Amino acid sequence: MMERLTASERLLLSLGIEQPEEIDLEAIAWHLGAVVREDVLQGCEAMILGSSTKAVIVVNRDSIETRKRFSIAHEIGHWLHHRGQHLFCAGNQIGNPRTSVTNPEAIADGFASDLILPPYMTAPLYAGINKLNLAIIRETSARFKASTTATLISMVKSNRFPIMVVCHGPNGRRWFWASKMVQSFWWPREDLDRDTFAYGLMYGGAAEENWPRSMPAEAWFNFNGCDRYEVKEQSFRISDSDIMTVLAIPDGGLN
Repeated sequence: MMERLTASERLLLSLGIEQPEEIDLEAIAWHLGAVVREDVLQGCEAMILGSSTKAVIVVNRDSIETRKRFSIAHEIGHWLHHRGQHLFCAGNQIGNPRTSVTNPEAIADGFASDLILPPYMTAPLYAGINKLNLAIIRETSARFKASTTATLISMVKSNRFPIMVVCHGPNGRRWFWASKMVQSFWWPREDLDRDTFAYGLMYGGAAEENWPRSMPAEAWFNFNGCDRYEVKEQSFRISDSDIMTVLAIPDGGLN
């Protein structure tokens, strides 16, 4: 059974958009009565100013292109869902997986994710992937002009792969997101074990690897019996301070 279309998907389909290359966010904003402009912004990634029918979306001129695109899509989400509300979109709020799902920022993030990586386009693409690796993740990101983080979250939400995505900073685990097929007792440790490849990237100056490597599950988890499992780990840098890890969980994490 086909799942219900999201608001973003309905919008894209109403405009006849069928391929990633056709997702012109500035044109979509214009269609909805909003003009996109770039400017130097302090303390935020984007803002929207509008009346009941017209708006101006301002994005940080100094941000990278994938960040700008997500910010534009995020503000379009606010324009459609929170018109008339006063919202300040700080840099640490846009695209933050830790935000409560009922928070307006999380709602706008969900809209933005589905606008840039619409499930009706990604589902057939993901269905053709047998083994997930960093090259495929980055290839998908490039095609949709999305960040690696947004692409990975899209892959997790698709529930096509038995994976968990974990982000670590210098002070430990920042957030994680697992596919629904992964059982809830697979809860990653706060710290980075010395045996993990992610630890080598964070503290040892290790270089990225092109393929996932097998890793004892107890290096990442501490539930009873985790020493009976192995996971596949692929870790890579997403910023100067943060490491992203994709963990492939055996059999979806079932006992």
